[in-house]
Amino acid sequence: MNISVVIPLYNEQESISELVAWIAKVMYDNNFTYEIIVVDDGSTDGSWDEIHKLTEEYGSIRAIRFRRNYGKSAALFCGFREAEGDVVFTMDADLQDSPDEIPAMYKMIVSDGFDLVSGWKKERHDPITKTIPSKFYNWVGRVTTGIGLHDMNCGLKAYRRDVVKSIEVYGEMHRYIPVLAKQAGFGRIGEKVVVHRARKYGKTKFGIERFINGFLDLMSILFMTKFGKKPMHLFGTLGVFVFLLGFFAAATVGAIKLISLSRGIAAPLVTSSPYFYLALTCMILGTQLFLTGFLGELVSRSSTDRNDYQIKETL
Repeated sequence: MNISVVIPLYNEQESISELVAWIAKVMYDNNFTYEIIVVDDGSTDGSWDEIHKLTEEYGSIRAIRFRRNYGKSAALFCGFREAEGDVVFTMDADLQDSPDEIPAMYKMIVSDGFDLVSGWKKERHDPITKTIPSKFYNWVGRVTTGIGLHDMNCGLKAYRRDVVKSIEVYGEMHRYIPVLAKQAGFGRIGEKVVVHRARKYGKTKFGIERFINGFLDLMSILFMTKFGKKPMHLFGTLGVFVFLLGFFAAATVGAIKLISLSRGIAAPLVTSSPYFYLALTCMILGTQLFLTGFLGELVSRSSTDRNDYQIKETL
């Protein structure tokens, strides 16, 4: 099978039939063998009834329905698990992603050798309250991860099948799937400018909290990427540095007291100096950071996947 299209969906009753018909036309025009996997993320409208009709009309559709709303990452994880195509596409169900982009992105995977191709909505039909924060987070993502994508969270992406079978999307990490792919050893990540269409039905399902969650998710994935299997390297280093800073500060306060006494100069008690308490606080924090790294190391070494590595091939 050439292509699997995974569509996470939440309350998109009006748009799903139009999207499926559009995808089917593109596949027919390009002689692709394909499947469409729709994941209903606990919709409360008539989305599932519409999906049920589509599965009877199109033999290439499979559908998964959650009992409640788990989020986009959960929907993608289940869709990836079921996908059987050589190239796996993801797109949102709101008709803002154009299926006409599929042939060119498919060629970039199959012919040009990319592991992942992400869409870039260079011209967006979204309010400024959404575009400005998105540009900022994408800039931060490029700087911190070294992945030169302008639109890391674009819903329209194409993957080599090995990629989606090698990564685990959880929490709200769907925003940073390219980072997960790079962490798994898939470094050929490309980008294609795609058409972004104005929303035709309904309204966006994401609120202002996604910006806070996006930043926290980025911090989490950066930590897990660099220190997930070696937490002592981060917490231990910070702990030793902070402890030594406090130790030398306390030693300095004590030395000043001793020098003053040796010269017959009256000096206040060491404990009356605010610097002593700052130094003591640093020593306590340093000890706690070091112990955090030690405990993290114990957890990491006890993990069942501590030696789970991505092997490309063997001879």
